[in-house]
Amino acid sequence: MTFSPPLRRFLRTVHVAVSVGWLGAIGAYIALNVPAVVSTDPQTVRAAYLMMEPVALYGIVPLSLATLLTGVIQSLGTPWGLFRHYWVVVSLVVTTFATVVLILHLGTVRELAELARDPNVDMRNAGGDLFHSIGGFIALLIPLWLNMYKPRGLTRHGWRRQQRDKRTAGPSLVDADRD
Repeated sequence: MTFSPPLRRFLRTVHVAVSVGWLGAIGAYIALNVPAVVSTDPQTVRAAYLMMEPVALYGIVPLSLATLLTGVIQSLGTPWGLFRHYWVVVSLVVTTFATVVLILHLGTVRELAELARDPNVDMRNAGGDLFHSIGGFIALLIPLWLNMYKPRGLTRHGWRRQQRDKRTAGPSLVDADRD
C-alpha cells in the first residue's frame, strides 16, 4: 500500500508539525525546570513546578503520542515502509522509548506538582528533573537527524522486499523516491 503523493505530503506535514511541537514543548519544560533548580525564591520554584505538570500532560504527552502515531501511519504508506530501512526502525525505537519513558515519568511530575500545591513544603530542595528533560530532548534529536538525512541501509526484511520487487516489477522500483 502506497499513499498518493498529496496524502503523503499532508501526512509528512502533520508528522513534522507534531514532532517539532514535541521538541518545543520539551523546550518549554526545560525552561520551567531551570528556575525550579536554580532559583532561591520559593514562589518562583513553586510556580515552576506547578506549570511543569500541565506542560507535560497537555503538551508533551499528546505531541509524543501524535508523533509516534503519525510516524507509523506515514511509514506504512510510503516506499520507506516501517521495517525496511534501519533509519526508520531506529527512529521508531527511539520515539517509542522516549514516549514510554515520558509516560512512566508522569508520576514524578505529578508528585512534584502535588508538593508544590502544599504551601508548607519548601520546594527549593525538590531537585527538579532537568537532567531527565534535557536527556529526552537530546534523544529526540536522533530521529530528527535520521528523518532529515535518511541514511542508506536496508534491514533483512527490506532487502528481501527489494529483491522481490526487482523480480516482480523490474528495476524502476529498486530505489524509490527519497522524499
